[in-house]
Amino acid sequence: MAKRKVSTSEQNVLGRLVFPESFETVLNETGLQYGELRDDLINLMSFGYIEAYEKKGNKIALTSFYDADNLQDFTFRATKKGLSEIRGSRQ
Repeated sequence: MAKRKVSTSEQNVLGRLVFPESFETVLNETGLQYGELRDDLINLMSFGYIEAYEKKGNKIALTSFYDADNLQDFTFRATKKGLSEIRGSRQ
C-alpha cells in the first residue's frame, strides 16, 4: 500500500500533537478555521497518525470512539506513526 501524503495543514496540526492537546488549543495554535481543523483531525485519525482521548473524571483516557460532530470535546495526541511522519517531514 502506498504511503499517504500528509497535507501542509495536516503536518501543522500533527506538529502540535507531540503531547496531548485539546481541540481548542490546536485551533488557536494553528490558526485554522473550525471546519478545516475538524477535517484534518478526522483524516489524521483515519490514517492512524493521531489518537483521540476523552475526559474520565480529572484524567484523560484513550477512546476508540469519537464524535466527529463534537471534536471540541476531545483531546488529541500523535501516535508512533504520526511522530515518525513529523520526524520525516523535518529532514
